[in-house]
Order: sequence, then structure tokens, then C-alpha cells
Amino acid sequence: MVLWIILAVVAAAIIIVLAAPPLRRRWITPHIYGLFKRILPPMSDTERDALEAGTTWWDADLFSGRPDWKRFMQLRHPALTAEEQAFMDNEVRQLCEMVDDWEATQVWQGLPAAAWQFARDKGFLGMIIPKHYGGKAFSAYMHSQVVMALSTRCSALAVQVMVPNPLGPAELLLHYGTDEQKDYYLPRLAKGEDIPCFALTSPYAGSDAAAIPDVGVVCNGVHEGRETLGLRISWNKRYITLGPIATLLGLAFRVEDPDRLLPPDTQPGITCALIPTDHPGVVIGRRHWPLNAVFQNGPTSGKDVFIPMEWIIGGPKQIGKGWRMLMECLAAGRAISLPSASVGTAKLAVRGTSAYCAIRRQFNTAIGKFEGVQEALARMGANLYMMDAARRLSALAVDLGEKPAVISAIAKYHVTERGREVVNDGMDILGGKGICMGPSNFLARAYQQIPIAITVEGANILTRCLIIFGQGAIRAHPYVLREMRSTADSDQQRGLREFDAAFFGHMGFTIGNAVRALWYGLTGGVTAPVPRQAADEMAAYYRAVGRLSTAFALMTDLSMFTLGGDLKRRERISSRLGDALSMLYLVSATLKRYEDEGRQDADAPYVHWSIQDALCKAQQALDGVLANFPSRIAAGLARLLVFPFGLPYAPPADRIGEQVAKAMQTHNAARERLLAGSFLADDLRDPVACGELAFGLLAFVDSIEHRLKPAIKEGKLPPIPQNLPAMEGWIAQAAAQGMVTPEERRALSDFARYTDLSVHVDDFPPDLNAAADAAKRRQMATPAATAVEA
Repeated sequence: MVLWIILAVVAAAIIIVLAAPPLRRRWITPHIYGLFKRILPPMSDTERDALEAGTTWWDADLFSGRPDWKRFMQLRHPALTAEEQAFMDNEVRQLCEMVDDWEATQVWQGLPAAAWQFARDKGFLGMIIPKHYGGKAFSAYMHSQVVMALSTRCSALAVQVMVPNPLGPAELLLHYGTDEQKDYYLPRLAKGEDIPCFALTSPYAGSDAAAIPDVGVVCNGVHEGRETLGLRISWNKRYITLGPIATLLGLAFRVEDPDRLLPPDTQPGITCALIPTDHPGVVIGRRHWPLNAVFQNGPTSGKDVFIPMEWIIGGPKQIGKGWRMLMECLAAGRAISLPSASVGTAKLAVRGTSAYCAIRRQFNTAIGKFEGVQEALARMGANLYMMDAARRLSALAVDLGEKPAVISAIAKYHVTERGREVVNDGMDILGGKGICMGPSNFLARAYQQIPIAITVEGANILTRCLIIFGQGAIRAHPYVLREMRSTADSDQQRGLREFDAAFFGHMGFTIGNAVRALWYGLTGGVTAPVPRQAADEMAAYYRAVGRLSTAFALMTDLSMFTLGGDLKRRERISSRLGDALSMLYLVSATLKRYEDEGRQDADAPYVHWSIQDALCKAQQALDGVLANFPSRIAAGLARLLVFPFGLPYAPPADRIGEQVAKAMQTHNAARERLLAGSFLADDLRDPVACGELAFGLLAFVDSIEHRLKPAIKEGKLPPIPQNLPAMEGWIAQAAAQGMVTPEERRALSDFARYTDLSVHVDDFPPDLNAAADAAKRRQMATPAATAVEA
């Protein structure tokens, strides 16, 4: 009894001390605070800028373990204005019609001069620039729609329009430029008078862009005949999109001030400047050739090039602030550019492949009815539905004023990776047609060029291993960044107070998640919140996100408490945690899209397949963390809390995959929603257009064939042939016997012709058309074309 009394008194004393901040800060917090200050690795200015750049959004909700579905579902539905829709219907369509991807890559090795000039004249390069500077002032969602549509036609077209907008100098000028810089450059950029590029990557600073070796030394020099303070810069950059044709070079470099010519309060460091490419000393190199993509890309360099201070973006006060500028602006651009391009490529693949599956026959059966093909086709359609949902939600975040650093990394990595899966599945289905180059092959160039999207704007391996979770664990976590800032506070007492509030808040947060994780594990998450307006059939998915979000938050804290600073080097663990977070974001986006589009029953198979697949991958990621966690005791305890009865989620059933595959091969509104916003040519030379024409006639043709089956069985007609000449004879024979009407005969004949064009594979002379293509270039060349393609 005495022992129990003593234990109770001790426990009560501990609780009183912990519950009373003054007592806690006097007797407990200083020891923990000192320990944190010793074990936390010092944070460089570059790391601090990267962590503090941008904003948090839905990622912070997912990190909290308690996503606020009510607030999430109240987000507006992304939509175009009447002006934006008119631009899509007219200028975007006209531009697509001016370009043929095969000719761009095989004949011109670049965009036709007329198409590039049209893009400049019609404001495609100034979509993000405000109207009072002559730009379009389009929304981020509109910009995403444009890039997506152009990507369904020609990759070079999409990239050369994409880069000058959120990934170029205009974005930096809008946020950081001086009034003089904005007034001069933005109208020129909006009208296409200046072609911008931005040079960041160096031969020895690729993914580690913060290690820029290019240096600008502060010095006095002569500019326009007068001596002035400026920078003497030397640089060597590569992979610079639009570099070979740029007139305005955005340049990132490291400022050094050995003679202390700058004001005392100016900290040298990474800085961004704008330099006209005709400025003395600027060297524009030749072209890179990235996997047969023909967007303009190449190196640039300079040696001891003097520029005045006024050419720094934002003026001298922005010296040393370039890295943060880049991180904040790239966060918005990365959320839009490559996800949109990858969705466009996926829509091209899905449109062409699904139609091909429906009209192409083997063993007298449409290949889309074979289960092996249906399995790949279902992955394509469901992945595309989720990719497009993530694209829309990420663009909405930018339109709401966010600079979503973590979300943009999730969108970039997972949309491009799923885009690769979609194209790979399409190639597997197309078989021989897919591997033979030529104007009849709609997927080969996409297959070649997919690694470009994987590599640029943060290589996917780097993005997965270091950015998604590495940045998110600190930036989006409700307490970690506050703890880190407090330990770095030069005011010891203030830092102690802030650390006390953050640390013990963190403790309560972790305990709360542990209790909730166990409760959800024991009950299957049936009490997890579901938004009131959610569709009943989707309620289980909202609960699953709540349950896995809690599990993810708990395991994040467990990893940080157990591994400390070593977690940064445990990339396999942090990558899996990032995968779990990413899957929860993708599921959220998919649920939002389903609600935004009016809960269309026909879309439900896409939703079920994609969400079930993502939930399964999320739990596999968490299971992988537990299976490889260094502390086996901690891992065992966490598994009991998170998965007390084993892994709860299963991959999509074959039945759902069959529903998705059949929906993709049916001419209906659901398929149109899946492919919405993609360009479809009105040209029989286009293989995708031919496939769609045949696909549009398929239901009518099937009804005719079904009606004629008795006649075939009775021997009145031969079996339906598979090739065009024999098919034409068969149609004539059926018509001669009065078995088909004139309308039916036309439909059968058109279907056979369009199908034949769709399955056609190109062949070439022994030189693979090299001589003919060269002759065509000479014949069609103009001074404008020569200037653009040089």
C-alpha cells in the first residue's frame, strides 16, 4: 500500500509539473532544450531558405493525422473563364493544327517557324503576365489546360510554351522585379519580342543546384561608357531550355565581395540576374538533343562578363536571396508544368490505345476483350483519372495563392511516374505497331521522351528521396519547424519559451495520434471523419485516408524521435514515408474530382480502381518502413498500434479492372470526361483521328455484324474478313444480296477504311527518308525558319 501511495504521489507530481508551464520551463524544459541544441545539425542559409520557401496547404492537414475534410470539400471547383475557354477553343486549337509531331522531330528538328511565330504573336509566352503589361493574366489552371492540350499534339510545342511562363524570368520579375524591370521587360515578354530562358544547372551542380560554382565578383566596371558598380560574372551552364534562341538570359550565380564594396548589411550568396544574350561576352552554345525531343535546349557560358547592379532581379537589395526566390517560384511552376505535360501525354496514349483495342481484332475478337490487355488498359485509364485529378488540385492551390513546395514535388514525381506507366502499358498493347517509327505511330516519340519529364525540374529519385518527405517532415509538420527555429534563437529565454510550447505540444500531438491510431486499427477506422456532402459509396475512402494519415503522422514522429538527424541519410525510410504521404494526396485529389464533376456513376470504376490501388501502395509503404526500421522494439510497438490485425487494404479486384477497360472501349460521356481538354485532329493523316473515327462507328458496325451472324452461319455470307481489300468485297457481296442498307454499307466501308489507316505501319526507303527530308527542308526553308531553327 505504501509503495502504491509513493508511486501515486510521484505520478501526481510529474503531472503537475508537466501541466504547469512555469514549473516545466524551470525544471524540465532547459535540459531537453540543451539536448536539442547539441544534437540538431546546424542549418545552412541555403537549407533554411529551402525549408522556409513556399507555403503548406493540404499537405499540412495530412501531416496532422486529422485532415479537415469540411474545409477541403469547400474548395472551389477549378474552371476556366469565358475568355480562357475561347482561347482554348480558338488559339490553342489553331496552334495545334499548325504542328505535326512527326515532321517536327523528323523533318524540321524543331517547331515550324510559322507555328512558333503564331505562339509569340498570340500571347502564349505571356499567359501569366498581367494585362496592364500586355499579358493574358490567365489562371494557373488555364495555363495547365494549355500545356496539357499542346502535349497531346507535340512535346516541343508544349515545352517551348511552358517554360517562359511559370519556369522563366517572368515569374521572378512578377514577384521580385523592380518597377523599372517590370515596365521594360514584361511587355516585351508578353508580346514575344523577347524570348526568355533561365540558366541554373551547371556541369558540376545538377540536382545539387545550391552548389552553384558560377561566380559574380563585385567590382567597378564600365557600362555604356560610364564607370559603375557591378558584377564580373563567369558561368558555364547546360540543359537550358530555349537557350539556343533566347534573347534574354536569366542567370543564377554566386555573388562574392572580396573588396567589401557592398553595404555592410548585404550578405553575398546566390543571386539572379537578367542579361540580354547580345551583351558582350555572353556565349550561346549549340543545341542539346534530348532523346529525339526537338524543343530548343542547349548550353550557355560567359567569362568575366560585366553587368551593372541594376540587372540583378529586384536590384542590389536582392543580392544573396536568389535561392529562396527560385525555391518559391519553382514550387508554383513545378506544380503546373510537368504534371500538365505528363497528363497530356497520358491522354494521347489512352485515347489512341483504347480506340485501338476496341477496333483491332485478333483471333476474330477485339483485342480489348482479352483479359491480359484489359489489365493493362485498366491501369492506363485509372492512372490517368488520378493523374488528372492531382493536376487539377495542384493548379487550384496555385490559383488560391499558395506556393506549394511539398505538393508540387508530389505532383511532379507521381504524375510523371504514372505517365511513364501509362505510356509503357500503351506500348505493350500496341505491340509491333508501337515499335515501328513513322507518322502512323502516335506513341513512339512519347515513349522515347518520357525520361525527360522524369529527369528535369528535380530528378525523380532526388524528389522522392529528399524533397517530398525531407522537406515536408519539417515544413508541413505542425511542430518540428517551430522546435528548430527556437533552438536557433539568439535570445535564450525567448527560445526556451517557444521551445517549451512547441516540444510539449509535439508530445501531446504524438500521444494523441498513437491513441487514435490504435482506435482506428481496432475498429477498422469506421469512426474516422467523413465530410457530410460525400457520396455514400466513397465514405470508406475518406475514413481510410483519415486512418492512414494518423498512422503516417505517428510513424513520422517515431522516425524523427528514434533516428534524429540520421533520418536525413536514411533515404529508403524517408522515401517510403514520402510515398505514403503522396498516396494520401492523390486519393484526396481523386475524391475531390469525383465530387466536383457531380458524382458521375459512370466514373466510379475509375475512382474505385485508382483509390484502392493508392491505398494499397500507401499501406505497403508504411509496412516497408516498419519492416526496415532500425529499432525493432519501436517497429513492433508501432505495428501493434497501426496495423493490429494486419494490412487492411487490398489491391483492386479484377472485376473493377474489367469495368474500367470496358468503359474505356465504349463511346460514352465518361470516356469524354477522361480525355477532356486533349486535342483531336480533324485529319485522316493523323492515326489517332482515324482511330477515333473508326471507334465512333464501332457500335453501329457491331449491331450490323450481330444482325448478319445468322446469314454467316447459314453460309449466305463468308466470315467477316480482317483486311481492307477483302472487307470491301465482303461489304459489296452483302449489299448485292440486300442484307445491308446504303447507310449501313457506307458505315461498314468507312469503318474498314479508318481501321486500316489506324493499324497501318510505316515503311521507308533504304536511307529512311533522309534525302527526301533534307530536300523538303531546303524547299520549305525561309529566312524566318532559318533564324528559329538555327
